[in-house]
Amino acid sequence: MAIPDYQTCMLPFLRFLADGQEHSLRDTEEALAQHFDLNPSERAELLPSGQQGVFKNRVGWARTYLKKASLLAAPRRGVFRISERGLQTLASNPARIDARYLEQFPEFMEFREASRPASLVTEVPETLPSRATPEESIEAAHQGLRVQLGQELLVRILACSPSFFEQLVVELLVKMGYGGSRRDAGERIGQTGDGGIDGIIKEDRLGLDTIFIQAKRWQGTVGRPEIQKFVGALQGQRARKGVFITTSSYTAEATDYVSRIDTKVVLIDGQQLSGLMIDFDVGVSVAASYLVKRVDSDYFEGA
Repeated sequence: MAIPDYQTCMLPFLRFLADGQEHSLRDTEEALAQHFDLNPSERAELLPSGQQGVFKNRVGWARTYLKKASLLAAPRRGVFRISERGLQTLASNPARIDARYLEQFPEFMEFREASRPASLVTEVPETLPSRATPEESIEAAHQGLRVQLGQELLVRILACSPSFFEQLVVELLVKMGYGGSRRDAGERIGQTGDGGIDGIIKEDRLGLDTIFIQAKRWQGTVGRPEIQKFVGALQGQRARKGVFITTSSYTAEATDYVSRIDTKVVLIDGQQLSGLMIDFDVGVSVAASYLVKRVDSDYFEGA
């Protein structure tokens, strides 16, 4: 089944604690994963940032909301148990526990009001997933901005000259750790004399191997014939590695072809290209930066 949202986790979470014993978040997460019959892939799924598991994040926020409503108690660090109010809540046999259900508890409403800045816009953009945790909402908004930025980059690239695009590709590869210096790599552009190759770049700073580049500012899909032409040019240079970069995309036949040949050819489409430019700060600059912080439990230990 799909990974449940954090509100769906609340009632099973509370029921798991019905024994009145102390439990850790890890034990609870494992019990809930079994309850929802999550497979290994679903358990391992990460947030877009790759910093935390999706299910772990949602279980954590379910705990936070239940605790703020005083349905849980935390007798000591790292563990929690059900409270008397939590037992009473289970005794009422609710069909579902979610944020709206918790609004009946004054402590929860105080938490909601205290965590809401006065200037907060109450309408949530439709692009954000419903019932998302705060981290998921932030990351969804970030991903939306990233997609928009990537589209803008491709529009600008298509308006540039072919030579500028070739230099852009070299600069990106240098930023990624290939070729040593931009000047050293850039001097090789356009000097091969082969129509199927746009440039050559060192694989590493010592130049132990070279990578041949083909850069296409296309709007149409790149098919197998174009890739075969590039591979032929590589063989003519006795080259073993090549990178084909386009602003568009590749056909399934082209992708299948490079997976079955001895020559190592990496295909980078427009979406991947713009994503790499964003990751390695090529053609973009930082407009704003936000840090998400958590309480450092170690700092307060023994206080």
